[in-house]
Amino acid sequence: MDLLFLGTGSGVPAKHRNVSSIALKLLEERNSIWMFDCGEATQHQILNTTLKPRKIEKIFITHMHGDHIFGLPGLLSSRAFQGGETPLTIYGPKGIKQYVLSSLRFSASHIKYPIHFIEFNEDGVIFEDDQFKVSVKKLKHGIPSYGFRIEESNHEGTLLAEDLRALGVPFGPLFGKLKQGGTITLEDGTVINGKDFIGPTQKGRIVTILGDTLKTVNSVELAKDADVLVHESTFNHNDVKLATSYNHSTNVQAAEVAKEAKVRMLLLTHISARYLAKDVQALQNEAREVFKNTCVMHDLKEVNIPLERKGVEN
Repeated sequence: MDLLFLGTGSGVPAKHRNVSSIALKLLEERNSIWMFDCGEATQHQILNTTLKPRKIEKIFITHMHGDHIFGLPGLLSSRAFQGGETPLTIYGPKGIKQYVLSSLRFSASHIKYPIHFIEFNEDGVIFEDDQFKVSVKKLKHGIPSYGFRIEESNHEGTLLAEDLRALGVPFGPLFGKLKQGGTITLEDGTVINGKDFIGPTQKGRIVTILGDTLKTVNSVELAKDADVLVHESTFNHNDVKLATSYNHSTNVQAAEVAKEAKVRMLLLTHISARYLAKDVQALQNEAREVFKNTCVMHDLKEVNIPLERKGVEN
């Protein structure tokens, strides 16, 4: 599981930052990609990566501001040209379906693969299968804006192969039977129960990705105990009045949310173009005074989210 930041700027594209778009790479988990927001020129950013648009399975839209959706019609069209045939689902606030279908219709774009729409205007679970659950909560912005909590199911423990070899169990079909929790008997009469040789269940990962927002209780609830929190940081804390007037957060406010939610890592994005290299470093350092494990993202930065290597508490 990896997060790839395709665009980390706010409002309008800049030379050093494109507008908002994030890819959650689930290639090992389900051989697919989930996208969060799709600002202008997202498909151009993808050209600088190894991402394949045909593998995009879901697109989640946080809100309907242009810097988060203007790249969507172009990406959907290109996906068709590049061999995308599998269905794609778009999740977003009320209006996302009309926006996409109108854009495709007026541009005479022909999409050969099915597009499904899940629109929401209230908190709740918007997707769940045996691998993942995605919940949404409303944030505080000038228009309806939402945050997503992606919860991975727990992973079954792995077979303790070295312990079994030490007991003389030959590698092969017997390992498979033990992995299923079965029981075997060795030639010397030793009985081995597979359940005794399965490692602890691995806790599933939690990723929280928030749309544009003022600091709010829902941000903390969405991020509770998350492995990674992706939070906007449009302004530094010296510009807190400006942030409030534009319904955005500062770096320090994002760090406060991370601290209150007890997350493991805070990734700051949606950075105003007014902040250049030295300013961004200062923005990061200031946030780290509140929450140490904070990093400011830049375009095409990729962050791995490893499984926690300990069992689930009973």
